[in-house]
Amino acid sequence: MPSIANVKSVVVLALILDLLAFTIPLPLFPRIIEWYTQRELGEDHGLLNRILSSIRTFQTMLHGGALNQRRQWDVVLLGGFLGSVFSALQFLVSPWIGSLSDVFGRKPVLLVSMIGNILSAIVWMQSTSFMSFLLARAIGGFSEGNVQISIAILSDVTEPANRGRALALVGLAFAICFSTGPVLGAYFAQRPFPLTIGPFKNADLNIYAAPAALTIVLLTVETIFLVFFLPETRGVIVPKTGASTKENPTKEKPTVTQRLDLLRVLRWIHFAFLSIFSGKAIGVEFTLTFLTFDLFDWNNSQNGKMLAFIGVLSALLQGGYVRRSIRKIGEGVMARRGVQSCIVSFAVLAALPHAANFGPRLVYAAAVCLAYTSATVVNSLTALASLQCDEPSDSSSSAATSDPRLLKGRALGEFRSAGQLGRALGPLLACAAYWTVGPSLTYSGSAVAMVVLSSAMRGIAVKPKTE
Repeated sequence: MPSIANVKSVVVLALILDLLAFTIPLPLFPRIIEWYTQRELGEDHGLLNRILSSIRTFQTMLHGGALNQRRQWDVVLLGGFLGSVFSALQFLVSPWIGSLSDVFGRKPVLLVSMIGNILSAIVWMQSTSFMSFLLARAIGGFSEGNVQISIAILSDVTEPANRGRALALVGLAFAICFSTGPVLGAYFAQRPFPLTIGPFKNADLNIYAAPAALTIVLLTVETIFLVFFLPETRGVIVPKTGASTKENPTKEKPTVTQRLDLLRVLRWIHFAFLSIFSGKAIGVEFTLTFLTFDLFDWNNSQNGKMLAFIGVLSALLQGGYVRRSIRKIGEGVMARRGVQSCIVSFAVLAALPHAANFGPRLVYAAAVCLAYTSATVVNSLTALASLQCDEPSDSSSSAATSDPRLLKGRALGEFRSAGQLGRALGPLLACAAYWTVGPSLTYSGSAVAMVVLSSAMRGIAVKPKTE
């Protein structure tokens, strides 16, 4: 069996490279969409102008011909559309990716996913039309399986008692990359790609070809790293430590039916949370960066700094508070506390348009709560879902003889798929609401929805028994 510590280190390092590549374009979305609208302004039959024409027709119907909305709001709605396309494709393929990793192994499926990610970045680098940029997002949506396979790998090599602590490493990687990737994206966005080298001489490239090129480099390095250093972990039997054997020694393992029922509840909570959260915050490209763009005309650098602040604080929470506390208070309690923090954040953001003098301060006050939410909810729910899966070491319920719906790859793939459906609907619904009724009502309604979700989570917010 490969060293557990080595496997964890490889997974976390690879995830950092992958998520850096993923977060680089986040602060660029408002400006890149604006670039496409200006570039394709005269192309009446182009895809972008047909979409904008439909938007304005819908706007006329809503407002009785009074087209009084800001042009930036068209950018907001288009941003929601892009976010929804990526996540909708993830919703479709995540269960398949998980099931394939159960059959063929984690490593080969992960490497195929990496090839798709690299292809997506190459298309982005060369996308000079909105249609080609949409193609890049679609390729990325179909091929992105890195996060869910990394979660399956960490679950393979970690005993249940320490599962929450291990999966907190995924959140830590997210936090590190959200604190650095957007900054890198904003930095390289200000530096034009050199068009005097090799095949790119005098080429017509995307306005953000330099950040795209950096993304290609990061993904290529990650792929080579995984080829040489990641072992196969499917079916690995992890020896139990003393700490795990003395915790809950008389506790009976839940039945297959009970675990399947809990997995269904967790999928619903995951979907509901991300339907509300992903449109307003993390993915913070929708609509938080659009909100600062709309109200304060923040540029790529300012949005990058704000995302970096969220990432740094989330990383500190993941590496300290979450990893130390999750075994004591339980995954369900931790997730519910994160939802309650999100309620506060949305209330602050709802007040933002009416408190312009305190704008930047309120943005960062909301960012503190968002950092806590992003550090706790999804990772805690994922850990709880992982604990319902079969372990190869189970003598009474092995992966070979128990319900196939409890295989790690399949179960976690379906769990992620539910979340990705939420991510698909969230940006589109949030941006449509923002565009229709404005930011205050959008964030107020989202805060109320989070209150309802927090109440519904009382059933899973149970502290673990240690005696």
